[in-house]
Amino acid sequence: MSGAGPLGSDGALALLQRWLNQLSAVRNASPKTIEAYRHDVAGFLGFLAGHWGGPAGRAQLGRVATRDMRAWMAHERGRGQSARSLARSLSAVKSFYRWLDEAEGINAPAVTATRAPKQSPRLPRPVAAEAAADLLDLAGAMQAEPWIAARDTAVLTLLYGCGLRISEALSLTGAHVPLGETMRIRGKGDKDRLVPVLPVARQAVDAYVALCPHPMAPGAPIFRGVRGGPLSARQVQMAMQTLRQAMGLPETATPHALRHSFATHLLERGADLRAIQDLLGHASLSTTQAYTAVNEAGLMDTYQRAHPRARR
Repeated sequence: MSGAGPLGSDGALALLQRWLNQLSAVRNASPKTIEAYRHDVAGFLGFLAGHWGGPAGRAQLGRVATRDMRAWMAHERGRGQSARSLARSLSAVKSFYRWLDEAEGINAPAVTATRAPKQSPRLPRPVAAEAAADLLDLAGAMQAEPWIAARDTAVLTLLYGCGLRISEALSLTGAHVPLGETMRIRGKGDKDRLVPVLPVARQAVDAYVALCPHPMAPGAPIFRGVRGGPLSARQVQMAMQTLRQAMGLPETATPHALRHSFATHLLERGADLRAIQDLLGHASLSTTQAYTAVNEAGLMDTYQRAHPRARR
């Protein structure tokens, strides 16, 4: 791309690419994180080019004013972006500008001083304990092919029984089987954590491995698609969609909701919040604390429905 395209000048785009390369090489950011940052910052640069009627080059990047930031945020909200999505985009832009300041001496105080829009807290939406148990039982009956039915059961059991993310479950290889009482999981930011493995999860994975027609090489993924390739997150999501439709569960009953259920149900049974943080691999306790709000909301709902004086 040359000249002043919709994303700004070659200078701005080159800086964006240098920043992304640094994130990938030095900070080990995941490809999904890199792509999200690219999308958000490129969109910001594209807006500046249109807003100013010309390319957002190196010199212009340091001249972004408060009015420009307000115009960008108004534009994003006007095209339907939620407060949460806009806050994420602003965070990416601020990160880019912090790097510009450190690496290039390009400073725009108006960018880093911009406040994110207020947003309502989004609570995790766990699946109820009984529904989660029924869902795992039903998973084995939704596929005609026995090894695929066992596969879906094993994956979903790991999400609910061990609190794994989809990506973490699908990253398990033949070197992990048979599962022991614990397993070491590499999560976000390449951080390792030790996760206890319930007997039911070990049994589900063992049953799948015994039926799977594809070899379990140490470096190959455990979970496979029909043709033997790695099972994709999309396939897990589709299996969950079929299950929730069969059970009449809401759309919030996603594979990731099973991880929420793992944490919420542990908390309801008295588990320590910091222990849950370690099990989930959260970098910050504040992230885990969202589950206390879910627990409190559930308690209040129970109170309102059951207390004799609540309806007076």
